[in-house]
Amino acid sequence: MSIEKLNSPELSSFSHILSHATKVPGLIFLSGQTPTDATGKVVEGGIKEHTAQCINNLGKVLTAAGSSWEKVVKVNVYLDDMANFKSMNEVYEKMLPNPKPSRTCIQAAMLPNGVDVEIEAIAAT
Repeated sequence: MSIEKLNSPELSSFSHILSHATKVPGLIFLSGQTPTDATGKVVEGGIKEHTAQCINNLGKVLTAAGSSWEKVVKVNVYLDDMANFKSMNEVYEKMLPNPKPSRTCIQAAMLPNGVDVEIEAIAAT
């Protein structure tokens, strides 16, 4: 089986600790994206802006991997506080195409760099 690990040139590179995505025949596993810009800095704003940034970052990885949001089959959302669910969901609902992929959303005790949301996905090739 072929395995390809890749990074989006539009995102901050973490190739020393992870790949933005790993492709295997038929599937792409996208690493969790936090609300950071191309320099790795957390963007201004609250949960809505942060959710949008995570989704935009994942979109860049999908493009680099030759896929798109239409081919996403599973999304996992991690929130630092489930009280942010409604606001996160409003942005998620507007930004992702229909029909929506299956999704899990959980509250995590702590996320990297103290962010309030991280989102990962699995897509078809």
